[in-house]
Amino acid sequence: MDEKSGMNFSEYVAILSGNTDLLDKAKLEKQIAGLESEKQAFNRSKYSAKYKLEDYTAELDKAQSRFDRMSLDWNNLQGRIQKRSDGTIANPVQLDGLPPNADMKQIGAKLNQLADKARTGGQYEEIGSLYGFTLLVKTEMSEKEGVDIRVNRFLVQGQGNIKYTYSNGLIAKDEKLAAMNFLNALEKLPSYIEQEQKKIAEIEKDLPILQEVVKGTWSKEGRLSELKTELASVERKIQLSITPETKGEPAEQVEKQKETPNNSENIVRTKGLHLPRGVL
Repeated sequence: MDEKSGMNFSEYVAILSGNTDLLDKAKLEKQIAGLESEKQAFNRSKYSAKYKLEDYTAELDKAQSRFDRMSLDWNNLQGRIQKRSDGTIANPVQLDGLPPNADMKQIGAKLNQLADKARTGGQYEEIGSLYGFTLLVKTEMSEKEGVDIRVNRFLVQGQGNIKYTYSNGLIAKDEKLAAMNFLNALEKLPSYIEQEQKKIAEIEKDLPILQEVVKGTWSKEGRLSELKTELASVERKIQLSITPETKGEPAEQVEKQKETPNNSENIVRTKGLHLPRGVL
């Protein structure tokens, strides 16, 4: 490809030969190559949009499911919540091993005890309830510099089967703060629901665009087909202009052979003498 003129090698050869058919052929091939490249780019974009559409659709289903389940949990909490005389929300945590009327200090102390000594083997273990939500603890194991590290995380789960945490599931050393862990986790529900709403809105905004790309067809398919037909026509024309020359050569040789007399037929061999036929 000539950087200044944009002309390729085939076009140069065609111009030098003086054959306009060759030049037409070179130009058509150049246009076809450009359109084929454009078509490939279109198809790549279409395939990419197809896979992205599948991912977005799956993510939308997940986000919608989380939104519905979180909304269910929030509505359940709102229907069960209790308030004190001063308007603050009560925290009636029920822990296994403690009396129903245990105060915040007792609850906090029990939770810290579980944080130190619970061993669930990576499973979720029920330890109590709050407003109909299940309270859980899970022991997680990790290793750092060759030392095993054991961490107990606390979670709360409702009818929506989603586990919520506060402070990454870690219990505060302060007993009153520790006792508020699960209620604090549930009070974060509105922000979680809002996040899912935003995610759903973003995905739904992009889906129509992706669907349009996936359903779309390449607009220049007809033009590409026309160019290929033109190219085939030019190639036939070039072939026909070459064919007569190759067929003419054997014919000329036959004519020459007919015109050349065969001396062997006109000579009579007699006793070593070569005489023309008719002469004795």
